[in-house]
Amino acid sequence: MIGPGSLLRVMLPLPPGEFRAYLFDCDGTVADSMPLHYRAWSQAVGEWGCDFPEDLFYAWGGRTVPDIIADLNSTRGLAMPPAEVDERREGLYQELLPQLTAVPEVLAHIEHAHGRVPFAVVSGGARASVARSLTTLGLLDRFDLMVCAEDYTRAKPDPEAFLLAAQRLGVAPEHCVVFEDTDLGVAAATAAGMAWVRVPPPWQRAAA
Repeated sequence: MIGPGSLLRVMLPLPPGEFRAYLFDCDGTVADSMPLHYRAWSQAVGEWGCDFPEDLFYAWGGRTVPDIIADLNSTRGLAMPPAEVDERREGLYQELLPQLTAVPEVLAHIEHAHGRVPFAVVSGGARASVARSLTTLGLLDRFDLMVCAEDYTRAKPDPEAFLLAAQRLGVAPEHCVVFEDTDLGVAAATAAGMAWVRVPPPWQRAAA
């Protein structure tokens, strides 16, 4: 997917350490999906008369869908039904899925290290949705493990999901490196005792 000549040029630097497993968030990290998710969110809540500024959407990155809808309801004086809004949002996102691309800087690490260390996706999204995104990108078969919202009870910044991935891969937390694009994800990785790589948001990558 990425030519050898450009691979190292786009690769984000790893922190120091000996890493025996790579753990990746999905949305905004492997998949450059946040602009598409924002369009889906904006239309879904807009149908209920709710505005959702883009800067707030990115500031809330990593939060669960029910938490986001609850806060929008509280601050806007609305009563949007979480399950209905979430179903609409997911349907709109699926319509946009053919436009999905991978984050080049993260894809470079996947291409470079695949087959040398095990990979896991650790996401707050539903397994079916994450699998569809990775399938669209042609990357699903790169990952040895998926840890998704159905697999744990405490969302990021709690380290539960990352620790579960490390346990299932049979790799000690200190030998895992996490790729994340949100403050909550970085906090979860830190709490798990793992090194991390921060993936820049779309506007910073576009300016680089």
